[in-house]
Amino acid sequence: MIMNEIKIRHPEKIHKKDNISPPKPDWLRVKAPLGKIFNETKGLLEDFNITTVCEEASCPNIGSCWSKKHATMMIMGDICTRACAFCNVATGKPNKLDLSEPIRVAKSVARLKLSHVVITSVDRDDLNDGGADHFVNTINDIRHLSPNTSIEILTPDFLRKEGALEKVVNAKPDVFNHNLETVPRLYPTVRPGARYFHSLNLLAKVKEINPNIFTKSGIMVGLGESQNEIYQVMDDMRSAEIDFLTIGQYLQPTIKHHKVEKFVNPDEFEQYKKVALSKGFLLVSSSPLTRSSFHASEDFEKLKKIRNNQ
Repeated sequence: MIMNEIKIRHPEKIHKKDNISPPKPDWLRVKAPLGKIFNETKGLLEDFNITTVCEEASCPNIGSCWSKKHATMMIMGDICTRACAFCNVATGKPNKLDLSEPIRVAKSVARLKLSHVVITSVDRDDLNDGGADHFVNTINDIRHLSPNTSIEILTPDFLRKEGALEKVVNAKPDVFNHNLETVPRLYPTVRPGARYFHSLNLLAKVKEINPNIFTKSGIMVGLGESQNEIYQVMDDMRSAEIDFLTIGQYLQPTIKHHKVEKFVNPDEFEQYKKVALSKGFLLVSSSPLTRSSFHASEDFEKLKKIRNNQ
């Protein structure tokens, strides 16, 4: 286990004139979300009053995913207790937990006939268990209504929430994802409420509790990190036995957020993929538009095949 600690400070005040990202390159252009299936997915999610990270985080892949009836469902509200400099989800005091939400999510999964679903959440530092019970209830309700659907969760770090991780792991999701997001040097400005080595330890502990669960983590590039720092993060992840790595381009949501320091070329993403695979990851998704849950269903099938062939 890696037990180092990082001192965190709050981001410095942002000056608009110094916080403008360079123009987006051609390889980051995406089609506008259109089409019958896209509208059907949007309508069904609205009918069940389901919040999605696709909308809240302004994901560039929403058109592609929703047109395939793929959506990452975000539980526990749309207000986060953290204020990460990269994230477009609102920050503030969250509302009381909606105890009917787990069954509504499960019903929407059944109606969409999903073979694989990704469930994420805002950070809920205000709750004694960080929302662990809510994750467990959501997993159990999906299992009850859609027993053949594989479940991937993308969790907060449950910082200072003793016993929370164990509850969620014992609910036996198929994939446990928790993103490191960036390199340790940038945590004070990019992810000030989190701790890099705590997140690593959390993922390592998932494997200790249940080695059969696939673990997954992702980072963004273009925030000011160096290649060597990314390679060190890869080594740290492998020390925690993480199976699946995602690497995507950071995009600045608003002028108030951390600016893009660099738009990484697709060839460099491919190089990261080759290096990561050589370090022992079972699967690597690395491209400008890669996001945590992009092609999650297809990637889960790949993970199973890789494990079966080992």
